[in-house]
This record gives sequence, structure tokens and C-alpha cells, in this order.
Amino acid sequence: MKVAVVGATGLVGSEILTVLAERNFPVTELIPVASERSKGKEIDFKGNKYKVVTPSEAIALKPDVALFSAGGTTSTEFAPKFAEAGVTVIDNSSAWRMDPTKKLVVPEVNGDVLGSADKIIANPNCSTTQMVVVLKPLHEKYKIKRVVVSTYQSVTGTGVKAVSQLMDERKGVEGEKAYPHAIDLNVIPHIDVFQANGYTKEEMKMIQETNKIMGDDSIRVTATTVRIPVIGGHSESLNIEFESDFDVEEVRAALRDQPGVIVVDDPENLAYPMPKDAHGKDEVFVGRIRRDESQDKTLNLWIVADNLRKGAATNAVQIAELLQAKSLI
Repeated sequence: MKVAVVGATGLVGSEILTVLAERNFPVTELIPVASERSKGKEIDFKGNKYKVVTPSEAIALKPDVALFSAGGTTSTEFAPKFAEAGVTVIDNSSAWRMDPTKKLVVPEVNGDVLGSADKIIANPNCSTTQMVVVLKPLHEKYKIKRVVVSTYQSVTGTGVKAVSQLMDERKGVEGEKAYPHAIDLNVIPHIDVFQANGYTKEEMKMIQETNKIMGDDSIRVTATTVRIPVIGGHSESLNIEFESDFDVEEVRAALRDQPGVIVVDDPENLAYPMPKDAHGKDEVFVGRIRRDESQDKTLNLWIVADNLRKGAATNAVQIAELLQAKSLI
């Protein structure tokens, strides 16, 4: 299968290449794509060298599928052009997520919505992705009324510049800044731009994307998203109110049975999910599972996932795998 990776030189693009190799996706020809300034650079994939081409050149090479991770502007301009050429696009940006004509997909949650007409498929926001994988079996069993989520997000979600800022600050050297404030030894309750309602764009993404993926606008979601000086993964604290009451052990069992979820919940032995343990892994880890004693039918959870993997690259590759299994590419 001819596979184009648009944004192949970026953090997520590099991770997509790693995941494609690790999961043995049937790549017969890789087409690494980046901007004009990266044209001609060589990308190593499974022991072979491939030269970076521009998006227009990639379309002419007629890939079967294109995994986009080059930002919203590039996706808005080029995803339709790839689709018009018969290429199935899986897009990591926010450009198409809330477009009512496009599917927003997490395979373990709503992979069944994909069909032959879907030529541009949106990959959700990383913090939404890991949350809905955990919400899915609980919504089916108890019906979720409301979710309160607070995130603790890795600097890798911002990109290479943010990682460099953190490391520069740790070394005490001046460098380029990704954030308006110091991130080392600090916490920034601000991800993406502020909206008129006082929420950030990241928070509103989590609210709107959750309803779309879960296929249920009755689920009320409120979010506070926070950047922390961590590399390895995003963490989230969830408070979930249900229509039906639950047994905590049954909750654990339902989560253990959910594809893509690993339960790490043994407080007596200090076992709970942490970013350093999720780093480099494809699953969503859940722990600190306990009843909210302040309100009926309400549960507290702590979840962690590698935002560059399940939050972006792995989910995109899993969509491609699902399309291949359904003979849609």
C-alpha cells in the first residue's frame, strides 16, 4: 500500500512513522511529505531511505492513504486535493473535526461509522481521544449525564519548541519560547486561545468532540485544560455522573474489558497511571477508580495516555488499519 505521511518531519509525523513500522502496517511505498523547505531531506523507514516531497508532488504519486499531521492550514488547503485525487485522508489537525460532513473517529469507540464515502476522516484532539476510550463502556452500562474533566497536559502536545523551552529553562539558558510564561517548575492553566465565553479553544474541543464521537449530545461536559512540565503523556482527572448507579468493581471489570484500556488501580501498592509509564505505549491507562462520596451515582477516575501515540499517531494508524480491514482503502 502506498502511504503518504504529510508533516513527516514533525513530532507527530515522526511518531506516525514509528507506529506504522511497529504495527507492521503494509507499507509498500512510503511518501514522506513536508513543506518546500524540507523537500529533498531523507527519511529513514524500516531500513530504507525516502526523500521528502511537497504535497503537490505527493498527490501526483497517487498514494492509497495520506496521514496528515501538518497543522490546520495545510489540511484545509491540501486534504480536499488529496481526496479529489481518490486518496483517503486521515487528518490530525482540528480543521475537519467539527465539520458535520466529516467523521470524527476513535476506532474503539465509533469505528463502525466509517464507510466508502469517507475520504477525509478526522482524528480527535489528543485529550479527547484518551477520555472517550474510557467513557465508552461506562456510557453503555450506566448512561453518562455529565463529565467534569481537568487535564494535566505534556509539553509535547505543543511541539518541539515547547520541549526546547522546558529543557532550556531547566538548564538556565535563554532560548525560543513556546509559552507566554515559564513552564519549568510551573503550571499554566491555558491551552490554545481564549474564547468569548472564558474557556480556551482546547477546552471547547473536548466538550464538542466528546458529544460528536459518543454520538450523544445529551452528555454534558465541562473542561479545564492545563499545561504541566512533563514529557511522556497527558493525564486527566474525570468526575462522571451517571443516570444509573454502579458498583465500583463492576466499573473496573467493564474498563478491563474495553479494548485499548489498561487498568492500573492498586493504591495499597502505590500503583496508579503516570505519564512516565504510559510513554511509548498505545493504550489508555486508568486508575484511582472510586466513588464520589459527595454526590450520588458519580465516579472519579484518573487516566493517562501518551499524547503523541494514542492521542495522535496511533489513533491515525488504527483508523487506517480499520479502513484496510473493511476494504475501504
